[in-house]
Amino acid sequence: MLLALGNPLMADDGAGQEMLAAIQSAASEWGQRVEFVDGGTQGLALLGIFEGRKAVVFLDAVRLGDKAGAVHLLTGQELLRMGGRSTTAHEGSAPDILRALQLLGDTPAEIALVGIEPDKIQTGIGLSETVRRSIPVAAGFARMAINRTLAGVAQ
Repeated sequence: MLLALGNPLMADDGAGQEMLAAIQSAASEWGQRVEFVDGGTQGLALLGIFEGRKAVVFLDAVRLGDKAGAVHLLTGQELLRMGGRSTTAHEGSAPDILRALQLLGDTPAEIALVGIEPDKIQTGIGLSETVRRSIPVAAGFARMAINRTLAGVAQ
């Protein structure tokens, strides 16, 4: 599953949805093996869609202390080790969701997060130019993450 998180009404916090839209053009590459989901800001309300999932790639705007527009790919234990650290402007970040899934004993075997450092998190529709320029790079990282997770699930 490819899961976009974020709020497109808060400028760069909508980066996850923009990445999702950019990647959907490659959907035929994976056939029915990848589901595209816009989770918005639902956070923990999304837990039900993880039941029985073997793999998930999160797409989101993330604050990891890098320059605006920087693209990050975090996988497996890196993502789980983020603990309670707030990385997003919205409730229900990927680490929050993964912690809840761990408590429920339903963590997917293959997990990854593709994130873009935001420039502007404020009321407004549309990404900053800095983040918009990073979407193709992030989409490439996401394709790579999807292919890795699919390979991991197949083993």
